[in-house]
Amino acid sequence: MDTIYITGHRHPDTDSIVAAISYANLKNNEQSTAIPCRLGPLNDETAYLLNRFQFEEPFLLKDARIQLVDIPLERPYCVNENTTIFDTLEKMRRCKQPFLAVVDDDQKVIGMITTNDLGTIALADTALGIDLLQDVKASDVAKTLDGTLLYDDDELHLNGKVSIVTLSKHGADRYQVQDRIVIVGEDTQSQKQMIERGAGMLIIVWSGHIEEEVIECAKKNHCPIIISGHGSMNTSRYLFFAPNIKKLMSTSVRSFHINEYMEDVVKKMRKDRFRAYPVVNDHDRLVGYVMKASAIDYQNKSIILVDHNEFSQSVANIEKANILEVIDHHRINDFSTQKPIYFRNEIIGSTSTIVASMYFEKGIEPSKEMAGLLLGAIISDTMNFQSPTTTEKDFYIAEKLSTIAQISIEDLAYDIYFMSSNCTNKTLNDFLEGDVKLFSIEGANVMIAQAIIPSINEISFSQEEIEHSLTEHAKRAHADLYVMVFTDILQKGSYFFYGGKLKSYFSHESFLLMENILSRKKQIVPMITKKLKENL
Repeated sequence: MDTIYITGHRHPDTDSIVAAISYANLKNNEQSTAIPCRLGPLNDETAYLLNRFQFEEPFLLKDARIQLVDIPLERPYCVNENTTIFDTLEKMRRCKQPFLAVVDDDQKVIGMITTNDLGTIALADTALGIDLLQDVKASDVAKTLDGTLLYDDDELHLNGKVSIVTLSKHGADRYQVQDRIVIVGEDTQSQKQMIERGAGMLIIVWSGHIEEEVIECAKKNHCPIIISGHGSMNTSRYLFFAPNIKKLMSTSVRSFHINEYMEDVVKKMRKDRFRAYPVVNDHDRLVGYVMKASAIDYQNKSIILVDHNEFSQSVANIEKANILEVIDHHRINDFSTQKPIYFRNEIIGSTSTIVASMYFEKGIEPSKEMAGLLLGAIISDTMNFQSPTTTEKDFYIAEKLSTIAQISIEDLAYDIYFMSSNCTNKTLNDFLEGDVKLFSIEGANVMIAQAIIPSINEISFSQEEIEHSLTEHAKRAHADLYVMVFTDILQKGSYFFYGGKLKSYFSHESFLLMENILSRKKQIVPMITKKLKENL
């Protein structure tokens, strides 16, 4: 089952975060696999509520495009460059895949080996086999031949060529054996003769016992001795599977980082002929393989939007996502999809009210903790039911949640505004970059930041400081107008500050309390829209 990512808007407020958490929980109760997400850091109020009701911070979603980390990868089977051809083929057979990454001692990818690479030992010129056998280890030969290494020597002298000695009336006189790997039978004299004539390695077939004099001769002439577990023919065949894969592997390998986006991966894949690619982590260590055949058919993330529907307020590249649903209480602006979706938009004070009502509609009672969290979000987004966006349904759902959570609305509201709204340690940037949304109004880009505070007396910054910083923020954000709204709960109104090239239209309103102006959506945006219509 595909994972569903449920996310609120950028610069998340409490309603956005709680709607994502609670709706993901509801989806998971319906046998979906849903992950609640956030698009930025939590504000103090949200962090307070999550901690109070024991919920974890949601996953930070950075992009709607799918990454390699989001898809199932083939298991990270691998070998090192000293693995023999025989063992490599055996591992491919066990793993049921015709390729393996070659890694170093730190599990970092240094190459790739495929069955095609290994097949060259049989199909290529004999020069390749000679080259490989020059560096073969006696221990690897013994293992590959299911044999026994009777004697090994540090001073190997191999030219890579192989001789199979059979008895004739001329004995072994006609064989060139200097520095060669020699396959010989059980005749003791022939064995000694091959060693004395300079054989680089002696492989004995059809014999279970070697005379001591042969071993002594081998020691004097630096010639390893192996008793093969096979006859002459299979010994000569399997011998060429004893070298390691170092000279056969490809070192020109394209690998992908685990966090690369699939659309970028596929573009690179189209330039190559390979069918499998190693995937590495931050330490360049192998974590799996991605197959071209499956990568070509990738789909981006499946996403449900809560508390917003405008793409400009959503996760990066949201237009490329598979949008499944929208649960929102804001205006519908630049939203479109390629196929029908479930879209629930209500004229209501909080998205969390909608989500809570969906629990009850489905006959599911939220847990005590979930009810408390949802109640906190409704209180937050309706400004303790003082916002003009508040409806009777908000009151009704809040009362039901209060009963389940066993907490009074008044007590929770007090805690939210007077325990979580500590302005003392906040910088001006914390306010300007906290709960901020982008709006397109009369062709102008307008950023509106809002902070809910117990009292304007909590704010120690001067009007000049705030407006100067707003102008700088407007430049960086390419905004025509940047508005900072401090909403004073005790006075039931808001203070406005402006920055940007359009600030002159509003300058006479700065640092004045606008009574009963609380809602960004229903009051502040329409007020700014009206002013811009009059002047632009």
